[in-house]
Amino acid sequence: MTATLIDRRDLAFQLYEVLDTGTLSERDRFSEHSRETFDAVIETADKMARETFATHNSAADKQEPAFVNGEIRMLPEVKRAFDAYAEAGFIAGRYDYELGGMQLPETVMAACNGFFTAANPGTAGYPFLTTAAANLIRVFGNEDQQARFLPHMLSGRFTGTMALTEPHAGSSLADIRTSATPTDDGHYLIKGAKIYISGGEQSLTENIVHMVLAKIKGAPAGVKGISLFIVPKFRVDEAGNAGERNGVSLAGLIHKLGYRGTTSTALSFGDDAPCHGYLVGEPHQGLKYMFQMMNEARLGVGFGAAVIGYRGYMHSLEYARDRLQGRKASEKNPGSPQVPIIDHADVRRMLLAQKAYCEGGLALCLYGARLVDDHNTHPDATKRAEAGKLLDLLTPVMKAWPSDYGLKANDLAIQVYGGAGYTREYPVEQCWRDNRLNPIHEGTNGIQALDLLGRKVWQDQSHGLQLLMQAMQVDLEAATADRCQQWALSLSETLQQAVKVTQSLGKSLMGGEVDKTLANASCYLHLFGHITVAWMWLRQANAAAKALASANSDQERHFYQGKLQAAQYFFHWELPTVAQDLVLLRNQDDTCLNMKAEWF
Repeated sequence: MTATLIDRRDLAFQLYEVLDTGTLSERDRFSEHSRETFDAVIETADKMARETFATHNSAADKQEPAFVNGEIRMLPEVKRAFDAYAEAGFIAGRYDYELGGMQLPETVMAACNGFFTAANPGTAGYPFLTTAAANLIRVFGNEDQQARFLPHMLSGRFTGTMALTEPHAGSSLADIRTSATPTDDGHYLIKGAKIYISGGEQSLTENIVHMVLAKIKGAPAGVKGISLFIVPKFRVDEAGNAGERNGVSLAGLIHKLGYRGTTSTALSFGDDAPCHGYLVGEPHQGLKYMFQMMNEARLGVGFGAAVIGYRGYMHSLEYARDRLQGRKASEKNPGSPQVPIIDHADVRRMLLAQKAYCEGGLALCLYGARLVDDHNTHPDATKRAEAGKLLDLLTPVMKAWPSDYGLKANDLAIQVYGGAGYTREYPVEQCWRDNRLNPIHEGTNGIQALDLLGRKVWQDQSHGLQLLMQAMQVDLEAATADRCQQWALSLSETLQQAVKVTQSLGKSLMGGEVDKTLANASCYLHLFGHITVAWMWLRQANAAAKALASANSDQERHFYQGKLQAAQYFFHWELPTVAQDLVLLRNQDDTCLNMKAEWF
């Protein structure tokens, strides 16, 4: 079975030929870096992921963490991998040198983390959550909180979690009941229950830092009354040394379809002992703060879905090249040699679809990471603000599209394997199980659709949407190669229809028809997502067509021709599917809205 997690040639193409990542070293923050240092850290990530994470992926899936005699028992390889990741500096990779970080661009760190998630999503979940929780404390925590927790999270002594969901409320955070009662000692007493908390208990680190949403007594109703608290498993002194156990207890482990190596927990706060929580920022502003971590997590979920899809694609591609079966339809001699199944057009269809989904999803997510870099470090303040607006608009798409289509890629990978694909002796069934969680993780894709059509499109008088169209126009005009011109025309025509539909939906929302307009939000998300990924493929096609003219080896020519053929697949097979979305949205179809519960 192939050891390739992500095709390094494709990654280099995405980073340097499409996104021009090398120029980031011209910015002050990244001035000590170069393409050579970027490539070196990517090489380290690839090697470490293959040698330390991938080697126990299947074992961690088969031997889930267990709660035995009051403690979590895990495969020892998980801790060794986590410690190696931390010691190599990846948890702190994006952070300041003063914090022990490497001040790497988000684009490079995203690429690095892609290898770890592709290799072993379960183990990769622990550092992923930790770095996001640390960033929340870095931005919104006070000096004391930063001193107590941040260095130890970035070094890997502590892990972090996000504790939002409650059993009765699910994704409806307005209905959470976890309470916070102030004390005279400066902390709050936290009382309540949280569920589906990834990494909520484990045996990897000295401490776990939970970022908990709760309501202070007397707070306003709904989301306006939510506050954010740091709730450690063990209370810590000013130097970060763990003291007595805090009142956080494990109520149970939850056994999921995939991501089995990451503990999924039900946690109880304040039942067995007083649970101390430390208010982050101002009271009742917790959801605003937590959205930073939630949006980081949404981008991470999308990226993870893309690379898990990519991993399955790499496996099925190798299998299709090696597996001999049948003959071409035109071959009538039953005694002729069998051919590799990649020679069958229908298998190439499934491989092309995977290539289009996974490399398109990777391009989308790396573009999102580049927006993070531009928002944080672009020398032009206007460009920084514009990058932030684009990122805000596209976050629901960057979460939802790869988690839908990375999963479809895994489904096709199983199909390429045939009967072997459904067996645990081959790796693609685990890829599918792991990826099946991502359309649900960090807000279901239905919630992302409501966020996109109900909020994001209209923010700041649709300035983000205008910026997106301007960015697309640059690449539409750059499509000068014959094939690219055809695809640019197709994208432009589809975009014009989408704009008209969007304007119509906006009028309906302004007219008070909220339920009717949002009833088909998932159609709008599909339309928006496919147009955006078609743009990603046009960008790649433009770069490939330009490079193909000067390619000096068969290997390079094959690479760029493969890019152009995958772009053709997306424009011929995928983009036309939005025609149904356009019809349903244009007519504001009421089929689902008017269906009665009693009729099922």
